[in-house]
Amino acid sequence: MNMNMNMKRAAVFLTLMVTTLATASRTALANNPDAKMLLQNERNTVKVFHSVAPSVVLVVNRSYVRNMFYGTQVRKGTGSGFVWDHQGHIVTNYHVVRGGRSLHVIINKTKYVAKLVGTAPKRDIAVVRVLHAPTRALKPVSVGRTNNLVVGQKALAIGAPFGLQRSLTAGIISALNRNIRGAGGVTIPGMIQTDAAINPGNSGGPLLDSRGRLIGMNTMIYTKSGTNAGIGFAVPVSFIKRIVPQLIRYGHPITPMLGIRPFSDAVAQRAGIKGVIIQQIVARTGASRARLHGTRQDRRGNILLGDIIIGIDTDGIQNYDDLYNALDKHRPGDSVTVTFIRNRKRMQRRVRLTVLN
Repeated sequence: MNMNMNMKRAAVFLTLMVTTLATASRTALANNPDAKMLLQNERNTVKVFHSVAPSVVLVVNRSYVRNMFYGTQVRKGTGSGFVWDHQGHIVTNYHVVRGGRSLHVIINKTKYVAKLVGTAPKRDIAVVRVLHAPTRALKPVSVGRTNNLVVGQKALAIGAPFGLQRSLTAGIISALNRNIRGAGGVTIPGMIQTDAAINPGNSGGPLLDSRGRLIGMNTMIYTKSGTNAGIGFAVPVSFIKRIVPQLIRYGHPITPMLGIRPFSDAVAQRAGIKGVIIQQIVARTGASRARLHGTRQDRRGNILLGDIIIGIDTDGIQNYDDLYNALDKHRPGDSVTVTFIRNRKRMQRRVRLTVLN
């Protein structure tokens, strides 16, 4: 009975929130004496901004500078973020919160203490949670999709460039499926390219479609000056929808792995090898059951290189970046065909994927 009552109350609250926001958008247009002169596209931009701006927050990352006598807390940097749910979870970029000793989130000019919930460095995603924020201050974004996006459609970015909260820029989707190297050291596939102005401080803010739905998280810019040059990139919402619930529940992403510890790409490059060289096999994993070989010594002390992975299913593997992204398409428990070189012979084995903590 209590659960049903709570659900009914939540439904009433959401209805009131939607009605209030719609009314605010109409009021903003009605109070503008020149509102009737706005073009339909302009009206849409105004509507999206008034609807989504309350969901966008400023994330302040503070660190400590220490000497032998005392520690001083300083601002390490600021970025943007957006409300994910009514429990106070805020989504932002990993590089916005990286290395911070304390976090604050500013919502509607009110500052709240926040704690780090989880990070996915290789996808540049992080989740923090604001403490003691009232439910009325938390308006989750509406989550969209990326599989129906097209180049040329409208894109809007809301964030806090240079710390200036609730700044709106508009443009189009310039390209899709860009593979861009992220803060975590591996390529993030499927990135959305936009010409909506993105500057330092926009990181972690939402990229929206013309209906105000989240389609990506603004992450980086391509520039030689440090400011916007008309080329910005956003992590696609498909990654966000998959990874954020994992960060909230576990604190880290659930990444399927073969059960190997590879040598670094630098080792393979020095040896003139294209592929991932297995350094060690982890016991009781798919790789050990499939009898893949790690690097070892023979009785004479000679180093025998481990298997060199060159393919996962139909994906060619030339380095760790390729391997990580090929495996990230799967879930723990899936089986993949691993193509590898052993003693100059090309071989294949089926390997069941597992999770390594």
